[in-house]
Amino acid sequence: MTEIIVPSVGESISEVQIGQWLKKEGDWVAAGTDLVDLETEKASVQISAPEDGILVKILKHSEEFAAVGDVIASFQPAPKTAAAPASPVAAPAPAGPTATISAAPQPAAGATRVMPAAQRMLGDNHLNAGQVPATGPGGRLLKEDVAQFVSQAASTASAIAVGAGVAAATAATVVGKAVASIATTAATPTTTVPNQSLMQQGSPNRSEEVKPMSMIRRTIATRLVQAQHNAALLTTFNEVDMQPVMQLRTKYKDAFNDKHGVKLGFMSFFAKASCEALKRFPSVNAEVRGNNVVYRNYCDIGIAIGGGKGLVVPVLRNVEKMGFADIERTIGEYANRAMANKLMPDDLEGGTFTISNGGIYGSLLSTPIVNPPQSGILGLHSIQERPIALNGQVVIRPMMYLALTYDHRIVDGREAVSFLKTIKDVIEDPSRLFLEI
Repeated sequence: MTEIIVPSVGESISEVQIGQWLKKEGDWVAAGTDLVDLETEKASVQISAPEDGILVKILKHSEEFAAVGDVIASFQPAPKTAAAPASPVAAPAPAGPTATISAAPQPAAGATRVMPAAQRMLGDNHLNAGQVPATGPGGRLLKEDVAQFVSQAASTASAIAVGAGVAAATAATVVGKAVASIATTAATPTTTVPNQSLMQQGSPNRSEEVKPMSMIRRTIATRLVQAQHNAALLTTFNEVDMQPVMQLRTKYKDAFNDKHGVKLGFMSFFAKASCEALKRFPSVNAEVRGNNVVYRNYCDIGIAIGGGKGLVVPVLRNVEKMGFADIERTIGEYANRAMANKLMPDDLEGGTFTISNGGIYGSLLSTPIVNPPQSGILGLHSIQERPIALNGQVVIRPMMYLALTYDHRIVDGREAVSFLKTIKDVIEDPSRLFLEI
């Protein structure tokens, strides 16, 4: 029996929360298959099966906490001397009544045509086409052929296990995953997963549900309180006319998508504009480290994304060297991985500045909180058509409020206001990005 333990997932991480078990007790699992998601204070990580075998018992269930090194499950590896599931093998001779499982002879090359549904079922049950007799027209192997073969093999192996005490792991290696499930179910008692939530009794309209805070949510809470306590935070505002960028997107979006295979969004414009402003006002790109101020000559910009477990801020590295397509493509990849809880801790490390777009949720105005030890964060908001005065005329333009929260310990008000004005100027005249003015 092998113990599944919580691995070391980061230098500063000593505790994890059990996320979702991807396999159930009694499941046959191939080597390298993910068994469980673990939630850390930074991201989700997965534990995989060390080798072919059966997940025997789950010791830590979803939403429970475990320390690094704790045993969270037991795993029964397949016997090393057993034949691979894909090879036809006769069951060992029992003391009582005997039964032998054999496969059909391997047909000549090209003689069997495997239908797609049958191919999927073969893979699910660790079989190959040569083991299953084909009954379809023209020698085709049908899904029904595979289903019948698995059913017959499972019945035979189950009888062997009952009559002769064949181990569940041995049965699994003979007929694959389907037989393993039957044999293990017979040998392993069902375990009921305890309900992790506590329901307060009382009126149906006044019930309360208590659930543990996720690791990511705990980290978010800790860092936000840390920022409020350790930094002198102040927010300045401005507004920007989005019409020039919107017209540019409309004009080039099809050509951009055809060439780069990704849509042209607003975030790449703001990332490049922020990088330009950070070059001009390096204190916004700096951090306080003890009694020193550390200035960076690169732009690692975090993009706040609403993930499956909460807000995460993956980092775009060296934005000053990235093109618009690189930015849009990387943000899209991060967003997909965040929704699937597949971000790695390295994706979230570092960052010299952050952009948060509350506008996608309908926010009109907000005061974002700096992500320590950074010294600035840019907040984007909803685009709304509003009347403005332009060249002595009242016109309707798509306007967005911008907010810059900064650490007043190293960023003066003049620098903060000028920083935000630079972003406004670049967005209202995107050609500045290419002319460097």
